[in-house]
Amino acid sequence: MDKEDSRTDSAPGRERGETDSRRFGHVPVLLQETIDFLAVQRGGTIIDLTLGLGGHAWEIAKRLGAQGRLIGFDKDPAALERARERLTSPPRELVGDWPQIELVHASFADVADHVPPASANGLLADLGVSSMQLEDAERGFSFQAEGPLDMRMNTQSGLTAEQVVNRFSERELADAIYEFGEERRSRRIARAIVRARPIRSTAQLAAVISAAARPMNQAERRIHPATRTFQALRILVNRELDDLKELLSRDEAPQVLKKSGRLVLISFHSLEDRICKDALREGAQERIYRLLTKKPVTAGEDEIEQNPRSRSAKLRAAERI
Repeated sequence: MDKEDSRTDSAPGRERGETDSRRFGHVPVLLQETIDFLAVQRGGTIIDLTLGLGGHAWEIAKRLGAQGRLIGFDKDPAALERARERLTSPPRELVGDWPQIELVHASFADVADHVPPASANGLLADLGVSSMQLEDAERGFSFQAEGPLDMRMNTQSGLTAEQVVNRFSERELADAIYEFGEERRSRRIARAIVRARPIRSTAQLAAVISAAARPMNQAERRIHPATRTFQALRILVNRELDDLKELLSRDEAPQVLKKSGRLVLISFHSLEDRICKDALREGAQERIYRLLTKKPVTAGEDEIEQNPRSRSAKLRAAERI
């Protein structure tokens, strides 16, 4: 359902990237495909709109050279600091040939407020929650560990998942779980949540959902009963779909891309992918973009074997006309 680390297969040119990524304990999804579609050139300006731990950004930076510029956006201040440590320590052989690095604590929906018009050769958005966020129980993203119900990517502002769970009406909860989690048992789950209030932890919420939405068949047993509800709460708390729609509007991504600049989008669930597909298709019809992917690019068998989560990744790309 969400983005996660994965190893890429051993195509030419990937061995060094894998070595660098293992050094930092992180290998990004669809790495080589991302580099190829961005068409990274020395001296260019690339914007990583979802910096995370900097896995994609590291490989991009290696190709930009001293005249290049890498700009990284992230809502999560902790992720920015981790990425800063990584991106300000170039490999020994590239000291003196490393691009200018600029990190921005902001939503990618506001990219045009921070970057001049027609200044970027490429934009990358690797959507969803990162492994760092999932693995930190104190962030509250995962139902697999006891933690506070937070789920905010930007821990400095906004509603927490606990506030949503305990303050929203039963109908508001049911609608959100259905819309953002595509959970057909949303009303039953919302009713159980309201009856169990107050709910303070991820484990408590997961137990309430599991009791209310027991799997009825083999297909439902494949995923934890709380998966879709946790996804819905995360998307709601972080305004993920609203931000994605804003990024892909005429006022944001198309404004900052140069002519022939590339836009690469990696999504991890159907709601994101539908927005990406529709926006790029409409942009092509309006002569804003030339589509580079008729169908989404997905992970190969080797990558999926190394990390099953990469199975859900879909990459779409377009070029600014």
